[in-house]
Amino acid sequence: MNILGVSFDYHDAAAALVVDGEVRVAVQEERFSRRKHDAGLPILAIKHCLQSSGIQAPELDSIAYYEKPLLKFDRITKASLRRWPEGWSYFKDSLASWVREDRFFPHIRLAEHLGVDHRLVVNIRHHASHAASAFYCSPFEQAAILTLDGVGEHETASIGYGESDNVTTLEIALLPHSLGLLYSAFTAYLGFQVNEGEYKVMGMAAYGAPTRYDELMSLIEFLPNGLFRIDQRCFEFLCPAQLPYKPALVDWLGPAREPDSEFTLSGGDSAIIANCRRYADIAASIQKVTETIILHCAEAAMGATGNRNLCLAGGVALNSLANGRIIRDLGANLYVQPAAGDAGGAAGAALHRHHAMNGARASAMTSAYLGPSYDDARIQKAIETAGFDSVDVFDDEDSLIEVTAALLADNKVIGWYQGRSEWGPRALGNRSIIANPTRAEMQGIMNERIKFREPFRPFAPTVPVELAQKYFDMPIVNGPTAPEYFMLAVHPVLESQRDTIPAVTHADGTARVQVVSDKSNPMFHKLLCAFGRRSGVPILMNTSFNLRGEPVVETPEDALNTFLASDMDNVVLGRQLVHKGLAL
Repeated sequence: MNILGVSFDYHDAAAALVVDGEVRVAVQEERFSRRKHDAGLPILAIKHCLQSSGIQAPELDSIAYYEKPLLKFDRITKASLRRWPEGWSYFKDSLASWVREDRFFPHIRLAEHLGVDHRLVVNIRHHASHAASAFYCSPFEQAAILTLDGVGEHETASIGYGESDNVTTLEIALLPHSLGLLYSAFTAYLGFQVNEGEYKVMGMAAYGAPTRYDELMSLIEFLPNGLFRIDQRCFEFLCPAQLPYKPALVDWLGPAREPDSEFTLSGGDSAIIANCRRYADIAASIQKVTETIILHCAEAAMGATGNRNLCLAGGVALNSLANGRIIRDLGANLYVQPAAGDAGGAAGAALHRHHAMNGARASAMTSAYLGPSYDDARIQKAIETAGFDSVDVFDDEDSLIEVTAALLADNKVIGWYQGRSEWGPRALGNRSIIANPTRAEMQGIMNERIKFREPFRPFAPTVPVELAQKYFDMPIVNGPTAPEYFMLAVHPVLESQRDTIPAVTHADGTARVQVVSDKSNPMFHKLLCAFGRRSGVPILMNTSFNLRGEPVVETPEDALNTFLASDMDNVVLGRQLVHKGLAL
């Protein structure tokens, strides 16, 4: 049975193909279009899903879209009426954009694009897609399910239970009570772009203290059903205009941070430092509030279902600090969908449809390497077209790994491009930029000269799974679906090791750990071990292969363009090591 799942028309458009209950391929449109968070009909992603699987559109048994648009517009209409007459402007603008972008009937647009009957396309509720993406990709036969995001149709969160081939929703939260929108409001207040800069708030939080935590928690009411309510005095989640917060938030916390403004906590103007510290403290405070709410919901979900297995999805599930606490503080057996946000809804919608039609359990998602790969001929052509004349070609993998490990030990920054691209926002060793984590200044080099991004942003360590507990305060990783395999949990770096790996130890002594086994990514595991033999530390700094504001690279051409646009020293594509030298 072949089922195509798609998400689009809001942000992070994607396509996923489920064949006989297995997610065979999944990829975001932005990887092909090169438009960050591309929201459009994922024409190129769909094309890849079908072509790479040898399937024609008429061979599809069903097509699943990740939400119900008419219900979503119903929410917009009702929200506007609740805010009438002020809501008229929001309704008018929303209606105009929906008509202009033809968002009312995406199933017809899909069917016309694929040349199939529109009745083949089924709309799945947004949070049902999230829940399916979490439970059906997990290794669990029974589990509690928690979904948390901004908003779908009307829902902002859900608690459910998964058993075998069935998912049951137990509780839901409705707009305006949205943890995702609360975090986004503070993302905007702190000068970052909503739906893009939330992880920057997490990075900034490490530099502050949660001095406003108690004040912000006064806005939160925990409910007996395990969910929550949010006092709306400072926010506008029903009919947001330019900003999701009201002037009352500025009156309370002080002026908002200007986008792209300087962030420094030492040296320079004392007034700037004091202001930056205030913003860092607010970031730390809202991060702690968020963790508290997530832990409340997670504990309630597990309590309601009597199950310590927990599946998590929705954009909030990418809050890796909270995920680490769910594992350590609650003792949960946690599964997080690697593409937890709207992109993951494409896979979830397809899996939901598979179970509705077939009833059989899907295969667990043990790998996030679900995107395209490119053969040696394509790589060779890209290198030749770009005009590189300094290239080493290796006949065997082991020789390439040893040379690369030597370069890394010599403090070279390397683009590492191998195999199929990753599903989700994290680079897991196939579309990565890697470097030596034992050199303290490497964080600054990577942020300033390679990624061209804010100086407070942290970098992840990648470590062989069998050695993780030597460096990090974390439980033993159970199985290939654990969040740490997908770089989705933050854990403390052991105090005895913080000076050993300073470039990947964040300001608060934590790290977003990625573990690798000799089965999950054999070549990357070999590289870690080879680097360990040379440096004494089998850990690499790992960040996504892209520059600030760009999607992660997809093709060899993308990789070479990014290599040239930054101060990376080398790039490895397949078995070819490229140096920074151009033919005249």
